Amino acid sequence: MKKILAISAIATALLLTGCSQVGAAATVGNTKITQATVQASIDSIIAERKKVDTSQMQLETGSTLNIAQLRFQVLTALIREVAKDYKVTATKAEIDTRRTGILGQVGGATGLPKALVGAGIAPANFDTYLEAVILSGKISQAIVATGVSQDALGAEITKIVSLKAAALKVTINPRYGKWDPVKADIVATDSAGNAVKSTTP
Repeated sequence: MKKILAISAIATALLLTGCSQVGAAATVGNTKITQATVQASIDSIIAERKKVDTSQMQLETGSTLNIAQLRFQVLTALIREVAKDYKVTATKAEIDTRRTGILGQVGGATGLPKALVGAGIAPANFDTYLEAVILSGKISQAIVATGVSQDALGAEITKIVSLKAAALKVTINPRYGKWDPVKADIVATDSAGNAVKSTTP
């Protein structure tokens, strides 16, 4: 379930600047990620935590949770755009198959809520998570098929995604933090914690 975190590695060197659109947490080309979308994920995750035993989990809270949910949305949007260039898709059948596989790993539908809580994925975002994982795998396969070695794969993906982000003029609302090109991540600023509401369950 933590595989979505690995997707952040492909975003090295992306420069996300201030977002001018009112109500936008970020934009990726013509795709607008609203603050309401990010907040809905946060609220859902916090609500789900109350339904399972989280005593052995290390859970994100406050601005860290805010950033994590925005990161999920931004990176998923970038992956979708890169997938268009490689003419790869994640079909409903593929998503359903991947979901079935994960359900088998976590103990069925009854075990899924706890698994999603541990992974920091809102239930409504589960299929989006599966789509991102499938697309990332197909993009990697397509790149390797061109002759790129496994050792060079990460750097090549970073280059491709960076060029796509530059072409799309990706932006992020500075209230949520700022982009650190060295860490390839969104990092908190003094005001980031006030961007959206989140509470420790």
